[in-house]
Amino acid sequence: MVKHQPLQVYERQLCLSCITGIYGCRWKRYQRSHDDTTKWELLWSLVLLITFCALLVWFYFWLEARNDYSEFNWFLYNRSGEWSDGTVPILATTAAGFTYIAFLMILALCHIALGQQLNLHWLHKIGVTAALLTTVVGVISINQTWQHEWDIIPISLQATGPFLHVGAVAAFTALSWIVAGQVARAEKTSFQVVVMLLYLCVLLGLYVVPLYVTSPCIMDPSNLKPRPDVIGHQGAPMLAPENTMWSFQRALQMNVTGLEVDVAVSVDGVPFLMRDPTLRRTTDVEKVFPDRQMEDASLFNWTDLQQLNAGQWFLKDDPFWTVQALSSHERNLISNQSVCSLEQLLKLASYHNTSVVFRLRRPPVGHPCYDSWINDTLQAMQQSGVPQSLVMWTPDEDRAQVGQLAPGLVQTSVEKQSPQSLQEAGISRLLLRYNQASAQEIRDFSQRNISLTLYTVNEPWLYSVLWCSGVSSVSSEAPHVLKKVPYPTWLLRADEYCLMWVCADLISFVVVVGIFILQKYRTSGMRSYNPEQIMLSAAVGRSSRDLNVMKEKLIFSEVGNGSVGSDEPYTDNSNEYDYYTNHRVSQ
Repeated sequence: MVKHQPLQVYERQLCLSCITGIYGCRWKRYQRSHDDTTKWELLWSLVLLITFCALLVWFYFWLEARNDYSEFNWFLYNRSGEWSDGTVPILATTAAGFTYIAFLMILALCHIALGQQLNLHWLHKIGVTAALLTTVVGVISINQTWQHEWDIIPISLQATGPFLHVGAVAAFTALSWIVAGQVARAEKTSFQVVVMLLYLCVLLGLYVVPLYVTSPCIMDPSNLKPRPDVIGHQGAPMLAPENTMWSFQRALQMNVTGLEVDVAVSVDGVPFLMRDPTLRRTTDVEKVFPDRQMEDASLFNWTDLQQLNAGQWFLKDDPFWTVQALSSHERNLISNQSVCSLEQLLKLASYHNTSVVFRLRRPPVGHPCYDSWINDTLQAMQQSGVPQSLVMWTPDEDRAQVGQLAPGLVQTSVEKQSPQSLQEAGISRLLLRYNQASAQEIRDFSQRNISLTLYTVNEPWLYSVLWCSGVSSVSSEAPHVLKKVPYPTWLLRADEYCLMWVCADLISFVVVVGIFILQKYRTSGMRSYNPEQIMLSAAVGRSSRDLNVMKEKLIFSEVGNGSVGSDEPYTDNSNEYDYYTNHRVSQ
């Protein structure tokens, strides 16, 4: 007697093998499992989720901090004494880490969607741990050295918030396919309720987030104030060496309305332009005066300063990755730049009728001009012949005396004060970092006729946000970039924005409801969720022509006395496909 035994034949599942193999090194079918994920693996899934969220915020922070990359590199230089672009390795490692963790997150979601047991491989666990620890160390380091830069996140959300909301709603809407599948297949009611409540709470929270999103760019376009003036911060340092005559000329070519510089006073009382305490970064002092390279810049006399080259470092270090775009003529001009005096700058500004704002650094104790630094600076201004109305005076020392000697100067403060205090001190202009003034404070200063200048603004999105806020002028290292921004990057009326997010929420809600209904319909009648069994069930319902091409195998064995021999191969009789095999044999 011949007994026909069915052998389940599976189609190749290359995609499933890749998903389980890459995630948990389970390449073979027998290595996979549809059992519930262990608590230990659930914990690792939670760690993976936390790492993904942390890297997402960290990556977003560095993308938006692009406005201040030069400031970050300058901080690193002051700490290490060596100039390098520290943002390159940070961006490279952050992008690689985020891509890796995001890929693991996608694989984990695929496991859940396919009903596979989560089992993260130990190598991936090491990678996730390393990514999380690296991110934590990075956050702590930024907290200690560059803490004020965290303000870039809430400021940038004023520009990206409305669009990030739509993206988040779309992502969670797509996630409903997995959630609905899990709820429809779950056998425990408590599990269904918990998953549904958790998902709906997050989704409804996203739906109402726009009620708390504020942006100055959500306004009536008729209330938009004139385009803010652009002041060249140290000239145009992305196109030419900072604080040099060629840098100022390049900035003037970009139609800037003013120039912002840092001023030191030499041993012989000549005010000159220098941002750093020493001359090492922006001159060839190591070559000309190797024994004095660590000395304070103000300890040099003007004759010595004129011997230094202030342009070759720019061609060598390429601090803004712009040297390759320069012509040979521009490179020749840059290589011959020298240290610029305040008098030279003021003469150039007077010729172009351009305002100048400078920060005056007091010489160290023991310097010959320690007590006369204010008078030396005023004397250089008088010698240049610049109109006093073009000069913004920032030092707080002896401000009353300066007001008597040069009443035409525009009194400017670099310290944040209330509008009342500024008016009482006779100060009509305020120079602050862009994160030190909110949109409401900008309006308050404007109502009190106090002109506000914010620095350093290099990115169009930040310039647009400040424009919508009503700021009168900005100081920028990239006037050539802001020159190409004739209008805010985006501007929406309140009713237009309301319509946008309401439509997004309604579409999302309809799609989510439809997905839940579809998943309920798809899984109705299934005993359990087994992708392989579903595949076989689908195969049974195929046409006879399709069945002819399917692989099948019959196991023949002798049966004595109605029982199977001990050497008979194992056969699974619990499936529902005996009739299918017997039918095929009888044909």
